[in-house]
Amino acid sequence: MTKYNNRRIKAETFQIDPRVKQGWFSDEYLNNTSRILYEISKENYKFGNNSSDLNHIDVTNVENGNIEVEMQFFTRRKPLSLVVGIDESLAILKTSTGYFDKENNFINTFKNLEIEAVEDGSIVTYNGDVTKVKPILKIRGRYRDFAYLETVLLGVLSEPTRIATNVYNTLVAANGKEVLFFPARFAHYKMQGIHGYAHKVAIEAYNKNYKANLSAFVSTQEQGSWWGGKGGGTVAHATIAAFLGNTSETMMQFAKVMPVTTNRIALIDFHNDCIGEALSVMKKMFYKYFELYSKKKYKEAKKYELYGVRPDNSSNMIDKCIEEPANDDDYGVNAKLVWRLRKAINNAYLDWDTINNSTNNNDTITAKTWCENIKIIVTGGFNVKKINKFEKLGVPVDIYGVGSSLLTNDKDSNNDYTADVVKVKIHNTWHNLSKVGRNSSDNDELIKIEK
Repeated sequence: MTKYNNRRIKAETFQIDPRVKQGWFSDEYLNNTSRILYEISKENYKFGNNSSDLNHIDVTNVENGNIEVEMQFFTRRKPLSLVVGIDESLAILKTSTGYFDKENNFINTFKNLEIEAVEDGSIVTYNGDVTKVKPILKIRGRYRDFAYLETVLLGVLSEPTRIATNVYNTLVAANGKEVLFFPARFAHYKMQGIHGYAHKVAIEAYNKNYKANLSAFVSTQEQGSWWGGKGGGTVAHATIAAFLGNTSETMMQFAKVMPVTTNRIALIDFHNDCIGEALSVMKKMFYKYFELYSKKKYKEAKKYELYGVRPDNSSNMIDKCIEEPANDDDYGVNAKLVWRLRKAINNAYLDWDTINNSTNNNDTITAKTWCENIKIIVTGGFNVKKINKFEKLGVPVDIYGVGSSLLTNDKDSNNDYTADVVKVKIHNTWHNLSKVGRNSSDNDELIKIEK
């Protein structure tokens, strides 16, 4: 359930592997913990006169095999993290908390847990002080019933939280402009569903916090499967190759075949001549558009409205329009290229015979508007740093397409979660107990989870 739609994702969406409850995906030392506690519970083991950290109370009769604990989950990414993975964590706890009896039947004990959690889309801050972390999930209950789930829970929180936070930071850098989600080819395909959901939550968080109205754009059907989104896209370099390197003819056939609901975006760097390619595509598409428009075939004409152009020059290439590169900034998709491209697009109609030979001033207005409405979508090597630079310079980009940087996992973007036992229940009373340097923490956004 996100903070923005109050709907919990159905458990079947996650396709939870039945082997989770068998500890198949768990670090073995956690399986050992559950196994040891289960076995000593059958022996009615009691702690006895052994020394403990709870030296102020009598622990002689504590049945450690049935010990109840409070475990808290938190992450430490500065300055903030956008939390995603709560719904899946709760689904895993609901289906996989418990133990196998002597007949190898799984006894589900989820109903005995007390759980508090934030909602997907919550933002938690961290200033570097580990004693002041903000837990996003707390579990209280018999430890052996959920100890082995720690590995799985940490993983389903860490991965989407990192992606969502990366997307959120990218949206902030883009300053309210659309960001297309393009990391599908840089991760295992089975990750697409959770990655796409993380992207969606980041969009919702940004819209809420910045009073924006951005849309979630994903490139595959699976990326949108958790929330009803649809994959979208236009043409690849390989598509142009299939048309023997003729970009304008590629786009004409695309426009003819594809429904008008699919934006016509021309990929214009096939020959490393973005301006020349853009002008060629524009002229061919506008002439067809104008022919149909003049015959009042408006529905057909819309098929030849060029929504945008996409320069995607490789980082080792210098576009043809930059004849004398000044420095490394002139490689790939760069500010100089985009400025020149925008100017060329806006003025393209001035060289069109169809318009120059017309005596109707409205035709000129139509052509001018058609050109000026074309958006520039930049892709290739964009990350927060590069987007920040473009925005600071006022580069006329309309939409950013971002891929691998949204998967970044380094010292600045790491969202590893930690789970710590911070309290134990002795004689129906909760007592603080944790490793040195950790303690029970609070978060005002924690909500009690109803069974």
